[in-house]
Amino acid sequence: MSKGLLIVISGPSGVGKGTVRRYFENDERLKLAYSTSMTTRSPRNGEVDGREYFFTTKDKFEEAIKNGELLEYAQFVGNYYGTPAAEVERLRNEGKNVLLEIEVQGATQVQQKIEDAVTIFIIPPSMEELERRIRGRQTEAEEIIQQRLSKAEQEMKLMGQYKYIVCNEDPKLAADLIKTIILRHMELEENA
Repeated sequence: MSKGLLIVISGPSGVGKGTVRRYFENDERLKLAYSTSMTTRSPRNGEVDGREYFFTTKDKFEEAIKNGELLEYAQFVGNYYGTPAAEVERLRNEGKNVLLEIEVQGATQVQQKIEDAVTIFIIPPSMEELERRIRGRQTEAEEIIQQRLSKAEQEMKLMGQYKYIVCNEDPKLAADLIKTIILRHMELEENA
């Protein structure tokens, strides 16, 4: 059994990473395992600990950083987000393709550690559409919305660091493109 791929999906907050992922995450051909990230932010309505994120305290998160337990981590609008390294390795060693849906800062850390990671950056059709999506959530104060939009502009400048760029104008089409990318990389691994 060959080691699974590490697939990194990034993009600005509100671009629809989760929406796109839901269109392909259950395709059994992809052998996906979704790596759950840790965060110190509070759960949003309907989020479940251990499903969307492992919700933890700042102290416990900083201890994980100190102990080198995270593949990547970032701090955003006052909260930490990160990926537990041991879980990723365990899943890849089982032959599963591990999917990380992470911030640009974290993706840069992963690219430095794991050169063969399949990196995909999802972009919005326009910055106006991105703002509409973020506001449409109705979950954050204006100050946070402005921080997210400002960060999105900075993140868009880094899309060239990724192997693939996919526009999320139509989530199903974006998902189909990502599925094709993953299947092609699986084929390349099998033939290597």
